Amino acid sequence: MREINPLKFDVRAKHPAARKIYLDPLGKELDSAQFSRVFSDAEMNGQDLVFLVGAHEGLTSGQRAEADLLLSLSRMTWPHELARAMLAEQVYRAFAILRKHPYVR
Repeated sequence: MREINPLKFDVRAKHPAARKIYLDPLGKELDSAQFSRVFSDAEMNGQDLVFLVGAHEGLTSGQRAEADLLLSLSRMTWPHELARAMLAEQVYRAFAILRKHPYVR
């Protein structure tokens, strides 16, 4: 997990084959089981996933258009630090669901 400057780092060029999942309040809301299927599908297809949290102003229309999936953690606005922590927890939870780990109960 790292912060990037989108003017200096092109996610598509750096990870051309990866599925781009961009976080945006206008995106689709998934529950944890649906989110885990994103990882299951990627695993079955041998595909990497790249997540992008937009800048303070949000994503540009160009960034929204290049995303393979626009994902919303909530319709509420969260600080970037909290959004990253929430995303990290959901990634952990997705793998726990797929591996049938008791964490998920």
